[in-house]
Amino acid sequence: MRVLFTTTPEKSLFQQMVPLAWALRTAGHEVRIASQPSATEMITQAGLTAIPVGNERAIWRLAQLDPERTEEQRKGLPAPYDAAEQDPTETSWESMRAGYEEAVARWHKIDNFPMIADLVAFARSWRPDLIIWEPLTYAGGIAAKATGAAHARLLWSIDVLGLTRSRFLRLKAQQPADQQADPLADWLSGYARKFGSEYSEDLATGHFTIDQFPASLRMAGDMHYESMRYVPYGGPAVVPTWLWTQPRRPRVALTLGIAATNRFAGYIADVGDILESLADLDIEIVATIAESQQHKLTRVPANTRVVSYVPLQPLLSTCSAVINHAGPGTFLTTTLNPIPQVAVPWDFDEPELARRAAAQGSVITIPADLATGAAVRESLLRILNEPQFKRNATGLRDQFLALPTPNEFVPRLEELTAKYRTATV
Repeated sequence: MRVLFTTTPEKSLFQQMVPLAWALRTAGHEVRIASQPSATEMITQAGLTAIPVGNERAIWRLAQLDPERTEEQRKGLPAPYDAAEQDPTETSWESMRAGYEEAVARWHKIDNFPMIADLVAFARSWRPDLIIWEPLTYAGGIAAKATGAAHARLLWSIDVLGLTRSRFLRLKAQQPADQQADPLADWLSGYARKFGSEYSEDLATGHFTIDQFPASLRMAGDMHYESMRYVPYGGPAVVPTWLWTQPRRPRVALTLGIAATNRFAGYIADVGDILESLADLDIEIVATIAESQQHKLTRVPANTRVVSYVPLQPLLSTCSAVINHAGPGTFLTTTLNPIPQVAVPWDFDEPELARRAAAQGSVITIPADLATGAAVRESLLRILNEPQFKRNATGLRDQFLALPTPNEFVPRLEELTAKYRTATV
């Protein structure tokens, strides 16, 4: 069958698609990856075939022009998606409707509009059987609707968007018929009609959703989920010689992701303060700090190695603990090793993911703006010295290993495609 993946040109989102794309290719299926032109090199470096669509216009670029708005958006989940971490009884119809209006106008339209026309044109030409899209790329559902392809969301984190959608629909059903405004459906309906069909809810959430989290961490809405194991892929990588052997003392990785420096002004947590607080410990710290931020360090302690980049999977295989931001790719790769974590989350899904992991018992969470050196030191010593953190990390790893690998999942994808595809070839 023909499978089209599509994503906004975000490195961390695309990378989570690569293992499944290669599983499909090695099973004999044709695979294409569609994204904005700036993603072409990233896609081809992964050995996959790129389809550049549309032009360059992304929400991050607009957010960078509005620093105050950017900072506000970073404080956890923006409306309406903050409903996903709230008690449903405390969520109002008015706030969710207004939140969707804001999200559609300032986020989803801007992210998707540049891609939609070209993506539909390519899909009509190539006729994919299945379209797999990351949850922010609604253009994938639009293209599937226009061509009769089966389509699915591939989650890169807990399903904040799906749970929010389910809670919104429940509240919507309770409103009088003339007051059931639905900004997301209204926006997607316009494209459905433009390309010859009518709105159905799969435009918002896919025919089914591929979830890479086990039940103990999963955030689920009222929709069809399929489980698949996360497999780390970090792009082109070279393992440095100092990683060839195991360290002589406990190694701790400190990594706070790429979005903070690529998209925003820098890290929320004070990296210098954290490193200084750990300077007297008999450990080796490997701190991955963007070159643009390294000048902010007034001193690099003797037990610290600062690098701008090191492949995450080879690094983690030598570590006893990790200090990270609970970004989903970093969190998932750490979990699979398995290593206890000190999480210092701040943005979007990170706080809720870290909270769920802390409840499971392998992670200690400190909000990034409260992650002083003293707080991180105390938490790090606990996860290094208290055996239950390693036991719980191993138990969580085993839950992930129980999920089907991408290669094992391909036959199920073939079944689901046959079930949901409506196009005739």
